[in-house]
Amino acid sequence: MNWLAWLGVLTTGIYLLLLGGASIVRPDATRRFLGSFASSARAHYIELFARLVLGAAFIVAAPQMQFSEVFVAFGWLLITTTMVLLVVPWRWHRRFAAWSVPMATRSMTTFAIGPLVAGAVVLYSLFR
Repeated sequence: MNWLAWLGVLTTGIYLLLLGGASIVRPDATRRFLGSFASSARAHYIELFARLVLGAAFIVAAPQMQFSEVFVAFGWLLITTTMVLLVVPWRWHRRFAAWSVPMATRSMTTFAIGPLVAGAVVLYSLFR
């Protein structure tokens, strides 16, 4: 497996676990962090670049991972949705984030379940 792809997937798994933990320990700070996505054109394009790189990392790493088909599909989902976001004005992305993040983070304890489970599955699949 390409070590850069492996490192990208590892970083994603750790990020998700930290996001889930922070959602429980520091819910207000986590809400602000998530609300900062697409808050500026610069943040928008940094997010898109990260999504492309990580989507490619999942596709490259997937054959060596448990549940490889799921991670190939996830990588392509990231890349496809990023391509859509590339043609959408960042202000629309900002409006969507301003609408969706408060709904998704209404209950931070419930929200935390998603990234904690996803991070654990990513790391399990990577090291299995």
